[in-house]
Amino acid sequence: MKTINSIKYLTFLVMILAFSACGTDDPEPVNEEELITTVRVTFSNAAMPDVVATFTDLDGPGGDAPVIVNPTLAANTTYSVSVEFLNEQDSPAEDITEEVAEEADEHQVFVVPGTGLNLTYAYGDQDINGDPIGLAGTVTTTGASTGNLTVTLIHEPVKDAANVSSGDPTNAGGETDVTVTFSATIQ
Repeated sequence: MKTINSIKYLTFLVMILAFSACGTDDPEPVNEEELITTVRVTFSNAAMPDVVATFTDLDGPGGDAPVIVNPTLAANTTYSVSVEFLNEQDSPAEDITEEVAEEADEHQVFVVPGTGLNLTYAYGDQDINGDPIGLAGTVTTTGASTGNLTVTLIHEPVKDAANVSSGDPTNAGGETDVTVTFSATIQ
């Protein structure tokens, strides 16, 4: 009788150990932040040459100042816009845009005109949930003006927070991967 109780006790102990070993305490893989050295925004209109705005900081944050090519856009014009992110410290350059597209539900690009810049931006792409991504869109200009145009990539934004889906990063939360401010001219 003592042997049967010992076997029951041992079986019970093995089951407890087996169930506790199957817990979900495994660490989640860390999604390391990519180094983004270059942001390229291309404005396209079939009736005119492309306008390309670039921010390049090959040594990353700190060190040498970035090289910025600011956009000059035509007034009263609609442009198709594409945004690209690169790590040009790697050779060949790593296209971070591909990762953003693959993980579209975890990213959002914000293209925000500053006060006084006569420009509006509309998203042209969506993730699998129907939320905006921002790698493609449309810019419409009106009268001549100058001002800031800020492009921000946010990882894991709260896409259903107030005004986020319309392009306002104020309530997006998440983690900013990169933010660049161009000095735009509309003439």
